[in-house]
Amino acid sequence: MALIIIGIIVFLVGLAIVRNSEWNYRYRRFSLPIRIIGGIIILIGVLISCVIQIEAGEVGVKKLFGKVQNDVLSSGLHFINPLLVVEEMDVKTQNYTMSGVHDEGQKSNDDAIRALTADGLEVIIDLTVLYRVLPADAPNIVREIGLNYTDKVVRPLTRTKIRDNAVYYEAVSLYSSKRDEFQARIFKSIETDFKSRGLVLEQLLVRNITLPQMVKTAIEQKITAEQDAQKMQFVLAKERQEAERKRVEAQGISDYQRIINESLTDRQLQYEQIKAMKDLAASGNAKMVIMGRGNTPVILDAKQ
Repeated sequence: MALIIIGIIVFLVGLAIVRNSEWNYRYRRFSLPIRIIGGIIILIGVLISCVIQIEAGEVGVKKLFGKVQNDVLSSGLHFINPLLVVEEMDVKTQNYTMSGVHDEGQKSNDDAIRALTADGLEVIIDLTVLYRVLPADAPNIVREIGLNYTDKVVRPLTRTKIRDNAVYYEAVSLYSSKRDEFQARIFKSIETDFKSRGLVLEQLLVRNITLPQMVKTAIEQKITAEQDAQKMQFVLAKERQEAERKRVEAQGISDYQRIINESLTDRQLQYEQIKAMKDLAASGNAKMVIMGRGNTPVILDAKQ
């Protein structure tokens, strides 16, 4: 369009040179070449304006004098009316992150979502929304919302639905056991509203849930108590195992002594005494045997 305007200006300058009687004949002879150059520039501008390239992952929405047309241009090269204005829209997967970490989300400051739970506590939620534009609904988005649909639809709708659904859960449950259920619930509620506005919600990622400090302290104390209880159970189990081991050992000793007592008779002891004295007699060392009142003699080594 700029080339067309420049060409028209050049062409009008050429006409002005011809019609202005004050111009010298020497300058008037440049009128025709100037008009030809202006016509060529206009022609080039028209040709360029008739050709538009849409990049991959984008669609073109056509507007003629402010009126949005319903058909869209897909990616590739297209010949169009040079008077058309084409708005290019991204139809690839986009993400919008709301985080309390500085410069992590789309907003440079703290953009986390603060919501009240069923027990009246405030939790801070970091969230990422993955979505894309439906190509067929791109003209409606331009007509009804505009190109800034992220700030007009995605951000406020997501934050509102998070707050609306957080009130059905207690803070601790939201942080632990009910987290997946909460994520599925808000996904379902946001998906319907997105679809009615020409957007497809692909995934909703609850990145982090921050509890109030007093709740975090209570949870930490509870976890510590549970760990101590588990440790004590382990110690008790170990002590029971040790007691069982000692009982088995004592039972084994008792059984051994009982068997020995039952098997050691007077005749067995006398037999063992005879064997010992026989071995003593066969020894080359000098021995002294003291016979007492009992049946067992006292044997002393004479060398010692």
